[in-house]
Amino acid sequence: MKECKSKLNSPLGQALNRKFCLLPLLICLALPAWAETPLTPHAARYKVKISVLGGELNTQLRQTATGFEATHVIRATGMTRLFTRGRIAETSEFDVAPDGVKPRHYTSRDSLTRDKINADIDFDWDAGEARGTVNGEELVSAINGLVHDRVSIQYEVMQDLLNGEPSELYTMFEVDRLRPVNITMLGEKQVNVPAGKFHVIGIRHQAEGSKRATTLWCSEALGYLPVVIEQHRKGELRVRATLLEYIPETGG
Repeated sequence: MKECKSKLNSPLGQALNRKFCLLPLLICLALPAWAETPLTPHAARYKVKISVLGGELNTQLRQTATGFEATHVIRATGMTRLFTRGRIAETSEFDVAPDGVKPRHYTSRDSLTRDKINADIDFDWDAGEARGTVNGEELVSAINGLVHDRVSIQYEVMQDLLNGEPSELYTMFEVDRLRPVNITMLGEKQVNVPAGKFHVIGIRHQAEGSKRATTLWCSEALGYLPVVIEQHRKGELRVRATLLEYIPETGG
C-alpha cells in the first residue's frame, strides 16, 4: 500500500487545512460511558482570519436514521479569492456508542489546495481497521482503541463536555497515521463574537511533538460548540475564528 500524505501549497489552504481545519482537528476528550445528554443538530458559520487572509467555515450536524452526519466546509472570502479559490469539504458519519463517538465513514474533497486531496475512508471496528482510498491510492491502517477522524473528534469533545469530565489524551486518525493529542483545560471567561456574548470554557490541545497549540473556547449555552478558535505557533497567534451564526435544527 502506498502511503499518502498531504503537502499544502496554497497560503490559505496551508493555514486552513493543515493548521486550522480545526473544527475538524481540534479538541480531544474521551467519553467512557453512555451519554445522557444528546448532541443537538445545528448549523454554524465562522469568520476565519489568518494574517491578512480571510475565509469562512460552515458546519452542519444532522441526525440520521442510524446516528449523525457532520459536514464542515471552508472557503476563501473577500479579497483572498483573488489569489486562491476552491474549498475543502469534509464529512463524517458517526454513531454515539457507550464508549464514545465512533466514526463509520469519512470523506474529504479538496479543491482549495494545489494537491487536491480526495479521501474516502471506512472505519471497520469489528476488524480493527480503517480502510479506503486517498487520491486513488488504497490505504489500510490498524486502529486500536477509540480513534476519531478530523470531523468526528469535535463532536466527541462536545458530547464529553455535555456529560462528563475531559480526558487528558485523545487519538486522531489523520489519514496516513494515528496521532496522540494532549489536552489542557483552561479557565472560564466571557467573550464577544459577532453571534453574541457567551460564557465559555477553554480547551487547549496540542499534538505530541508539534509546535502548534490550538485553543477552543466552548459555550455551554450552545451545547459546548466552540465560539472562538485560536491557534498559536511558538506562542504567536496565527489563526483566529469567531462564530458568526448558530442555528439549532429541530425535527431531526
